[in-house]
Amino acid sequence: MEFTPWTLFTDFGFISLLLIMGTLLRAKVKVAQFLFLPASLSAGLLGLLLGPNGYGIIPFSNNIGMYTGILTAIIFGSLPLGAPKTPIKGIMNRVSSMWAYAQSLTILQWGGGMLFALLLLKLAWSELPNGFGLVLAAGFVGGHGTAAAVGEAFSDYWEDASTLGMTSATMGIICGIVGGLLLIKRSTIKGDTSFITNFDDLPNELRTGLIPKEERKSLGENTVSSMSIDPLAFHLSFIGIISVGGYYLSQWGTALFPAISIPVFSTAFIVGLLLNKLLRLIKADNYIDKKVVDRISSGATDLLVAFGIASINLGVVVDYAVPLALLLLFGLLYILVFVYFIAPRMFKEHWFEKAIFSWGWATGTVAMGIAFLRIVDPEGKSKTLDDYALAYVGVGIMDILIVSLAPILIMTGQHWLFTIVSVLLGVGILLVTRWQGWWEKPTSQQQRKSMM
Repeated sequence: MEFTPWTLFTDFGFISLLLIMGTLLRAKVKVAQFLFLPASLSAGLLGLLLGPNGYGIIPFSNNIGMYTGILTAIIFGSLPLGAPKTPIKGIMNRVSSMWAYAQSLTILQWGGGMLFALLLLKLAWSELPNGFGLVLAAGFVGGHGTAAAVGEAFSDYWEDASTLGMTSATMGIICGIVGGLLLIKRSTIKGDTSFITNFDDLPNELRTGLIPKEERKSLGENTVSSMSIDPLAFHLSFIGIISVGGYYLSQWGTALFPAISIPVFSTAFIVGLLLNKLLRLIKADNYIDKKVVDRISSGATDLLVAFGIASINLGVVVDYAVPLALLLLFGLLYILVFVYFIAPRMFKEHWFEKAIFSWGWATGTVAMGIAFLRIVDPEGKSKTLDDYALAYVGVGIMDILIVSLAPILIMTGQHWLFTIVSVLLGVGILLVTRWQGWWEKPTSQQQRKSMM
């Protein structure tokens, strides 16, 4: 099929229709409400079922898998834009335990997945690529955006990486939702939750996804006059500059180092950092509303999830079905260890609220973690999001480094170097925090029961 601007137009129209259908499913269907299914996930699954990779009813073009790379650049490029300046020292003093927990969980998911695949899976399936273990963290702790980024980085080396990453991210969300709800029910019965005693006492908007009028909040503020430029177009323009700048910077880097394919999302992040710094220097950063930027990024994420799932090649999934299932099962068990062994010891109070939030973002998305947190801590009394927002400054930098460097190291034959360094670094963080006294053994009877 010849690609034209109308091809993009029709693809966007069909995925928009599926997103609305996903929203209606969440609002009206009890099963979707019970599972807290995001509209983007439902839209992607419908697109996979009805699109070219399924029954062929929806005439998506062959390019829908390429959109994920563009959307990933938009998402990563917008991360630094409008971000507040926060001193690293203040972050470490306030949220040391949250940083250590999140950082070690993230790094060890990358390194642990690689170690599991290289040591065990390749014994039975010797034909597995050396980077197969990255699929776990790219889909789970990374989500669809990171899966698309890793798939793009591997595009000339291992073309199946994108499909497997999207499958991992999709299964992570499904398993994360079901598992998270079961964990919450179990913990409310055992008394591990601090603020709720009955899982059924949930606000209706959490179930349906529709917010009543009296509970609605503004999407952002007008920082410029619409008589000059529409505020949304103003913010979109900055994100467009960052994304295109990242593309050209990636092309320039690849021209200098032809043996290395530099992903656009990582260069877009660099351009975003530079532009945000420039805006601060000229005192123009106050015209960027972070809430508007986040809404644009979140919207791009919904589109990425929907397009990414719809573009999954089911034949590739079938080819890797057994080792992929074992890798994802290992990932779920690994996160459970953090939830029920590390969290009660590392967090001095409200350990389950912080642990269930980490379960959400470590299997799917931060939004899913927030949804779980709102169930067990509806008024935000545990300050989990406050601590995580600060801790993520350090965690996010490491995430970008890993996603940018891991595929390059693997493609150049340094897979064992990446695996060993990441595992040692993750374990080292846990050991150092234990030595510094950040860990505490659970003292209450209910906490001790949760370890059994």
